[in-house]
Amino acid sequence: MGRNKQKQFAENKLFKHVVEPTFETVWENKFALKGKWNAEHFDKDQAIVLELGCGKGEYTVGLGQMYPHQNFIGLDVKGYRLWTGATQAKNLNLNNVSFLRSRVDFIEKLFGENEVDEIWLTFSDPQPKKAKKRLTSPFFVNQYKKFLKPGGIIHLKTDSRLLTNYTLEQIEENGYKLLNHSFRVHQEIEKFPKHIQKALEMETYFETLWRSKGYSINYVAFTL
Repeated sequence: MGRNKQKQFAENKLFKHVVEPTFETVWENKFALKGKWNAEHFDKDQAIVLELGCGKGEYTVGLGQMYPHQNFIGLDVKGYRLWTGATQAKNLNLNNVSFLRSRVDFIEKLFGENEVDEIWLTFSDPQPKKAKKRLTSPFFVNQYKKFLKPGGIIHLKTDSRLLTNYTLEQIEENGYKLLNHSFRVHQEIEKFPKHIQKALEMETYFETLWRSKGYSINYVAFTL
């Protein structure tokens, strides 16, 4: 392990807004914050928005800045990625932004019933050969149902047409409610509700990179 990663892992343990439960704690359903994120972790009792596979946390931090009256949690399994977002959140004094290091596979063990208001899936791995591992597959959506509030929105933003089409198929097949979708988000930004336009206009590093190479950005919003 490189020295930089060692330093980042050490700093993560000092950040109050970075939560790193052990595998055993999660697997045995002993995660203390499950169902208690607002009561025991955040400064204010506000709607919780979860970003899954947040990477370096650019979107989580950006959303936290845009919407101070909501609490944001970015989840990723890579500690060195989370360190970047955690450092930015600290430097910006964002008390409504936190990061959780864990595997997405265990998501239902990390949040309680009706605890999460919205989910963002930003540039998730489209898993071309493993549909079950797509974050909008029945395997994951059935877990989201256990902690997402009734009417809670799932947002998918991606450069992958494969993942977008798959998600639209799942919505139709399972009777979910499609709220919005576009295969050209930035060209059709005006079609979306004003309160979501700012979030969609925000770009991660990779989004900017893909757009520079001619890729269109897709967006799907739905409820269960």
